[in-house]
Formats: sequence, C-alpha cells, structure tokens
Amino acid sequence: MTTVREATLDVLRQCGMHRIFANPGSTEVAFLADLPDDLDFVLGLHEGSVVGMATGYAIASGRPAFVNLHTTAGLGNAVGALATARVNRAPLVVVVGQQDRRHLALEPFLAGRLEDLAGSYPVWVNQPVLPQDVPAAVRRAWHEAVQHQGPAIVVVPMDDWSAPVDPALGLAAPTTVLRAGSAPGPAADEVARLLDRAANPVVVVGAGADDRRTWDALVPLVERIGAPVWQEAFGARAGFPQDHPRFAGHLPAGRSRLRSVLDGHDLALVVGTGAFRQYPYEPGPLVPDGLTVAVVSADPDELHHSRADLAVLADPAALCAAVTGKLAPRQVEPATPARMTVVPPADGEPMRAAHVFTALAERLPRDVVLVEETPSTRPDLHRLLPAREPRGFVSAAMGGLGFGLPAAAGLRMGDPSRPVVAVLGDGSSLYGIQGLWSAARYGCGALFVILSNGRYAVMDRLADKVGGKAPWPAFDDVDVHGLGRALGCPARRVTGYPELLAVLDEVVPTLAGRTEPLLLDVPVVPEPHFEP
Repeated sequence: MTTVREATLDVLRQCGMHRIFANPGSTEVAFLADLPDDLDFVLGLHEGSVVGMATGYAIASGRPAFVNLHTTAGLGNAVGALATARVNRAPLVVVVGQQDRRHLALEPFLAGRLEDLAGSYPVWVNQPVLPQDVPAAVRRAWHEAVQHQGPAIVVVPMDDWSAPVDPALGLAAPTTVLRAGSAPGPAADEVARLLDRAANPVVVVGAGADDRRTWDALVPLVERIGAPVWQEAFGARAGFPQDHPRFAGHLPAGRSRLRSVLDGHDLALVVGTGAFRQYPYEPGPLVPDGLTVAVVSADPDELHHSRADLAVLADPAALCAAVTGKLAPRQVEPATPARMTVVPPADGEPMRAAHVFTALAERLPRDVVLVEETPSTRPDLHRLLPAREPRGFVSAAMGGLGFGLPAAAGLRMGDPSRPVVAVLGDGSSLYGIQGLWSAARYGCGALFVILSNGRYAVMDRLADKVGGKAPWPAFDDVDVHGLGRALGCPARRVTGYPELLAVLDEVVPTLAGRTEPLLLDVPVVPEPHFEP
C-alpha cells in the first residue's frame, strides 16, 4: 500500500525538490521522520531563517525550493519572510502542518486557522479536501509557484500522511506544464509529437476556444488528424462549430459514461478548458487506462487543476495553428455527422422541449446567439440546436440560476448586430425575471422562450434517483407571461405546436432588427429522465 506521504515524497523528487528547509514541530513529525536518504533536511532555528534560506536557494537555483513549516506559530513567524519571497519573485512550495483532521472541528491544541494567516503574500493557498488530494496539491503548488513567482502554500493535517493513496482520487494537477510564451515553438513540437504518435486521438473543446481565431485554427487541425470533437460538459460557450461533421457531441458529466466515450482513444487533446469537468461523483477511474491527456489553455487555473500528462499555457489559436503545420500526413476517413430527428406532436399530444428546440432549429439564423438556462432539457438542446458561429452559445458555467435572462438582454445590448434568443426553464426564469423590465426599458430586442413545466424538474429527477419524496411543491399556478407583461415586456402564451410554429414564423425574421423584447410562455411536459 502506497501512503500519501510516500506519494508526496515522489512528487518532490519528480519536481527536483531534494532539499527540505524546515524548523520542525509536532504536526510535521509524521512527514519528516525516517526521511529517505535521497532527500536532504536543512534545519533553520527560526521560521524566518528557514524561509530566508529557501528564498536564497530558489533565486540561485532558478527553481522552486521546498519549505516545511509548523502550524500557526511556524507560519506566523514566517510571514515576513514569505512577503520578502513574494516581492523577490522567489518560487517556494510551502507545506504547513495542521492538527489531526479527525478532530479539527473540536479545535484541539495546535489547531490553526491557517488559510488566511499569511494574508495576500502567498500566490496560492490550499488545504486539500481529502488526504488523497495532498500529492496533487503539492504538485500544483510547484506549478503555481513557477507561474506566479512566489510562495504557494499547502496546509496538510498530520494524519493525512499515513492515509492510503487511491488511484481514482487526487488527480487535480498536471504532470508537466509548458509555457509557450509569444512563440509556440517547443510546446507546439511536443503536442505535435503526441498527435503523430497517437493512433486514435480525440479532441475536447471548451469555452476558452470560443472565438473566430481558435475555431479557424481548430478546424484544419481536426480535419488533419481525423479526430472526433467533443464539447466539455456544462461548458459556458461553444469551442468548435457544432455543425461540423467531426463534432461528436457534449461530453457526459459522470465518470463511467466519460470513460465509455473516451475508451479506445489513446490521446485526448483538450483545448480551452480543463480536463475533465464532472457533475455527480462516481467511483472509479476518471479516464480509461492508456489515455494520454494534453491540455492547451490560456488560463493557468484550468491547467493547474486538470488531470493531464501535459499542460500547455498558450493562446489556443496560436498553438493549434502551429501544431497543424508540424503534423505528419495521415490517412483520414471521412466523417458522417449524426442527425437527430424529432417527430412533431400528434393532435392533442402535449409539447415536449425537444419539439420546441426542433422548431427553433429549423428557423433560427446561423449567426444567432443562443442563451441556455433549461437544466432538465439541456442535453436535447445541445443535440438539436448546435452553435454554428463563435459566441453562438452562452450558458452559466457556474450552475447558478438567474443568469440567462438578464445575460440575453446584455448580449443584445453589447452587439445589436446579432439576434439573441434565450431558452429558459420557467423555474430558471423566475430567478432573473426582473431583467425583463430592463430589456424593455433599454430596447434589448431579444426573444425569451420560456419552457413552462411548473416545477423544478431536475430536482424532482434527482429526488427520484435517491429514492426520496420531494418536499417542494409544483408552481404551475405561476403566470410567467403575466409577470412579463407586468414588467413592461410584451408576452404571449403559446398553447399548442401549430401556434408555436406560426409565432416563430412571424417573430424569427424580425430578430435581427428588433428593439422590443418578446417573451413566449410555452407549456411543456416534464421530462421523465435527467442524465447530464
């Protein structure tokens, strides 16, 4: 059995941190006792001296130095020296001891309130949520210290060191980070080498790839390697043209289905997002065995919390364009795009969300900005309403409700040249319904399509999964279009599919020049299943 301590010492070796600068305390003994012979212990008689020595070592060697500090008193004594390290741009990885996790809630002797003790001087501070997260947190601290040129702190409860490692946990840090700078150069060479070696690569895109330059760079790269392209789960924006034959869909947000999608691929190139976003936790590995993961992003935070073998900090457009020019020719089979058809409802049959999406898909212009906040029917929306232009899809990546309605007004205000359509659940709309007043007041001519099922359908389905009765009532007595009118926004209740088609045929051609918002309140039946 490998322990968290043994795995962390391996991280120190891999990162080239073979000296431990410390003034030991009781909360650090479990980490320091029986230190292997290939790691040197350097004693300082005061924590200020410990950090001062490590700072000098980091400056002289040009790489992060490792510091181990005692809990509150040790970190407190070191704050002045940590401030100096920050201003001196000295990268330090600082592990601070903490009392035993098992009784921290009782605030035992030597328990410290450590996260904010050094103020704003650390470049990063983290207390891992699980013991198994400690090795990855130390690796991430190394990347953060290099990236931001200062001390990065990891707080580790003393009992964490003896915990067993779990290969399905503690994944949130890449093994290697390359920084491309203004010229992709060696980083592009490395990504191209991985792609050339891969027999069956796959591409995953995210919100950080949602711009014309990156789309224009990704399309030839994807066509050159013949890879399927998946959109990240719960992405805020589209990172690739979703009507392209190589677009495969949206990644599932659970581990077992994610492994199923990625199974058979030997390389995943992730562009403009982290690897990999999930929603419900599932036990087991995150990705299938044998899959190499390379992440390209301009956001260091996305890189540093990714489960990746290689992470490249670079402008995605520039990096992808450079990689394409370095790839060896390969035989590529033509792609056949998948098509989803939805049969219209029969006479008297209630509408489903998919019927509404199909009607919109047949009518909306290519340059539409689609704003989504319909959690229970999002998968169908993704399948039926692909983003065909950059900024063609906008959603709330954080998951909180109330973003979509006011965001649609702001999107129309920010770029009146593009039509804006917001598709919202009625429950979602009620979190931001006041935005209709502003949309009307300031001439934001967006179309708001409210799918009214009179309930929090996602919450109902989640309650079904845990086998419990939902205590919350339906709210099908709420008059959404009446609320819209009360707030000064024109609103219509659409009672059937033929009326929906007629209204859309009337309204959609006016969207480009529209200065008056319109709310369509469309009753739909709740979906019986929810699988993000």
